Amino acid sequence: MSHDDPSTTQQSGPMTSQTIKLPLARYRLLFQAHTPVTLPRFAGSTWRGTLGHALKKAVCVTRQPHCRSCMLLHACAHAYIFETPPPPSAGKMRKYTAAPHPFVLSPPDGPHQLSPGDEYPLDLTLIGQGNRHLPYVIHALSLGARNGIGKTRGALELIRVDQAVTVDAMDLQTIFIPGQPVQTLPALTPSIPATPKQPITLTLHTPLRLKRDGHTVQPDEFHFADLFSNLLRRVSMLSYFHTDTPLDTDFAQLTQAARAWHPWQADHARLQWQSWQRYSSRQKAHVNMDGLTGQLTLPHEGIEPFWPYLWLGQFIHAGAGTVMGQGRYQMASLR
Repeated sequence: MSHDDPSTTQQSGPMTSQTIKLPLARYRLLFQAHTPVTLPRFAGSTWRGTLGHALKKAVCVTRQPHCRSCMLLHACAHAYIFETPPPPSAGKMRKYTAAPHPFVLSPPDGPHQLSPGDEYPLDLTLIGQGNRHLPYVIHALSLGARNGIGKTRGALELIRVDQAVTVDAMDLQTIFIPGQPVQTLPALTPSIPATPKQPITLTLHTPLRLKRDGHTVQPDEFHFADLFSNLLRRVSMLSYFHTDTPLDTDFAQLTQAARAWHPWQADHARLQWQSWQRYSSRQKAHVNMDGLTGQLTLPHEGIEPFWPYLWLGQFIHAGAGTVMGQGRYQMASLR
């Protein structure tokens, strides 16, 4: 791993006393089908492509085919949201062409066959400074859906946009109706609840694709450190590139502790392999997005140093393909 990765740098600060300041805002865009619409089971890839094409069409003023050589690379909403190049002043990831994107799309579990008049909700999370660009994202998703989405190129019309009043519960308040201004609530840093006093069930809803030493982790190979190391790196990167408060903790100590923690016996990890592919128009090929689904049971003993990251991961997802809804999971305490 590159030394430019902030999660490889040891920081001061005790392992058990971490402050994570990662403001988030969660939105729900409600669409209505105007024509028959067909969407696959994992529709995040479809929505990601719709967002990318429509956002560039809406905001690009130079009309250059590639953002990397554009003079407006670091001043463009499309480049920031969808390409996310590290800023010139960045001290981290100098060898990388892109930082983690500041958004997560989370469509409902599919597949979906919509008839005219059917409603369809699309959940969106914007991270840190990404919330400044919400109107662009709303406009792009509205435009792209109206022009046709999915294999049938069916048309969806945006009815309204709601925002969660708090990050950890979808108590919604309407912030946008077409034809009116967007009136957002502030992005909030999630309050990490107290560590549970009972075992915890972690349910993987969409494929979690993790790698260890360049190898995709299979169900019978999974270790808690595979998930935690990915979450630690993701939180670190997102806070560094999209907030004013980079994560300050002892990365090496946390990583070593995760590797040493063996929280379950074999029958406590009920994982299976979910196969699927998406078509990449950029690569002109199908791309594997296979990953783990199922459940893990975690004990509450020993989970304290990892708990804040596991909690946040429910909203920012983990593994590969997070922007298109992959690696989505939920946790619940067992009574």
